[in-house]
Amino acid sequence: MSSNKNDDIISEKILNTARKNPKGISDKDILAAVPELSSAELVAAINKLLQQGLFDLYNQGGALIYRLKAQSSKQAVKGADNEEKVVFNLIEEAGNKGIWIRDIRVRSNLANTQLTKVLKSLESKKIIKAVKCVNASKKKVYMLYNLEPDRSISGGAWYQDQDFESEFVDILNRQCLRFLQQRADKIKNNPKGPIIGRTQSFASAVEVQKYITDLGISNVKLEVEDVITILNTLVYDGKAESNVFPDGSKMYRAIESLIPPPGLVQVPCGVCPLIFKCCSTGLITPQACKYMDEWLEN
Repeated sequence: MSSNKNDDIISEKILNTARKNPKGISDKDILAAVPELSSAELVAAINKLLQQGLFDLYNQGGALIYRLKAQSSKQAVKGADNEEKVVFNLIEEAGNKGIWIRDIRVRSNLANTQLTKVLKSLESKKIIKAVKCVNASKKKVYMLYNLEPDRSISGGAWYQDQDFESEFVDILNRQCLRFLQQRADKIKNNPKGPIIGRTQSFASAVEVQKYITDLGISNVKLEVEDVITILNTLVYDGKAESNVFPDGSKMYRAIESLIPPPGLVQVPCGVCPLIFKCCSTGLITPQACKYMDEWLEN
């Protein structure tokens, strides 16, 4: 067997080991998978794979870890025709906010039929994907296949397939309030006095997020800002209050409402991630909001 062919077999064995361990592999893992390797052959094989750009190198607890690089979209589009390269570059430049087909057409100067053909080709290769905008269901934007859409496009945790998840929001609202009430109940009649007790009844959004995550009631990963949105609706409804502590952190605590809450949490605006972009004119308006229409009909 020739030396080059043997090297290729060794490289493929190492790559297969890395594919089975996406978090990375060590020299020990490689030697376990390819026990016939000598130390010199191991070093030579790893150096070759690093030079080919197939591995990222990390230092973990003093040990070198090799993590397989995912094939980049640029590598996938390599060898494509000029039209595909032009369209790919425009979509890549748009990032996770995507780019509308009209803007691609104007900037690429491609005819409708040709652009449609190029987009379908890139989609079939899983290089790009079309994503519907939560604020305009008939409008699609294109972005790289491996990108997670920006919240302004997907709507964040409160939307599923462009539909506002009102029941999910209601459940989170009740669970966040429950956590704050449990915290308040624990420190009632605090022996150190009411002022200390009041201070200790506050909780941070990070604490509430951990509580919700531990409950396992959400199929999507809730960011701290998502939990802050829910906590703010509790404040608007008069069920909680917020305060900024001396260290600059914003804290929340449950309070007993003296008057019936206004129910702002039931209004789509209360948890809408696009509320700051909503105005009387433009793409996002109360008049054109289908979620507001559905709420008013109920």
